[in-house]
Amino acid sequence: MAIEIPKRTYKGAIRTITLGVGDKAVTVGGETSLPFYLFEGERPNPPRIAMEIWDMEPEDWPEHALEPFKDVVNDPAAWAKKCVEDYGAEMICIQMVGTDPNDKDIPAEQAADTVLKVLDAINGTPLIVWGTASHEKDTEVLKLICEKTHGKNLAIGPVEEGDHKQIGGSIIAYEHTCISSSPIDINLAKQMNILLGNLGVSDEKIIIDPTTGGLGYGIEYSYSVMERLMLAALTQEDERLQFPMINNMAKEVWKSKEAKLTPEEDPLMGDPKKRAVIIECITAMLLLLAGADILIMRHPDSIKLTKELINDFMAAN
Repeated sequence: MAIEIPKRTYKGAIRTITLGVGDKAVTVGGETSLPFYLFEGERPNPPRIAMEIWDMEPEDWPEHALEPFKDVVNDPAAWAKKCVEDYGAEMICIQMVGTDPNDKDIPAEQAADTVLKVLDAINGTPLIVWGTASHEKDTEVLKLICEKTHGKNLAIGPVEEGDHKQIGGSIIAYEHTCISSSPIDINLAKQMNILLGNLGVSDEKIIIDPTTGGLGYGIEYSYSVMERLMLAALTQEDERLQFPMINNMAKEVWKSKEAKLTPEEDPLMGDPKKRAVIIECITAMLLLLAGADILIMRHPDSIKLTKELINDFMAAN
């Protein structure tokens, strides 16, 4: 006797959001069921991966993270171009680490020039610009970047309650997409989206950043909140939560001690490169199962394995 799998119909759906412009633009979202429950609904757009670059040469990356990019890490534009041409990146995320007022404090004009050079180098590949979560400095930097890249439809963030009016206004004026960021809480995520809607940010221009913990460092909290966001969007038809989700996971994974430990420091941990790649892949897999639409990742080997996983998930049903 054939086994009939119980199926549930969801009344809600995740909105579709497009990043970038032209032939290389990327569309995410559109889910009408829980992640990869393709027997219950549709997922017209598979999850996407953005390769991470920094606006400055990293000073604390382990050797196995630097190795794929060691010839370009001192030049963000060349780094981004290598990600696209050598590793097939479909999106780029530039982390504006150097603008941190507690570190290099790179001026806004210099930061904007760096972004313009990266945009030129990647030739239409969608770009995500991620600030430092310093409200005052992010407001200065991200507003100028919005202005200088008018009409390019960058994803700009993190946009938080403390700076949403200033940065959100520039996102509206210069036709970009807003990364709505809140600290691992479904109610705060909804409130942030309400604030952006009241400001005038279009529903077709919002992506949720629920805040991400790495494997072993709080990912269970991220998973739980993301799952609740999906359920509220699909089963409760909560319009202020029906947005795709983005996870800035690479920084969280690669700053952990387990991703950096050398064989000399702990010979029982095995090969450091394989270990770190596996940690990044497992983190990615968990976030995908929680509902991620965009993952920001670092190592080409991790990205290759994760793309294979996405293809398997999308073909399984």
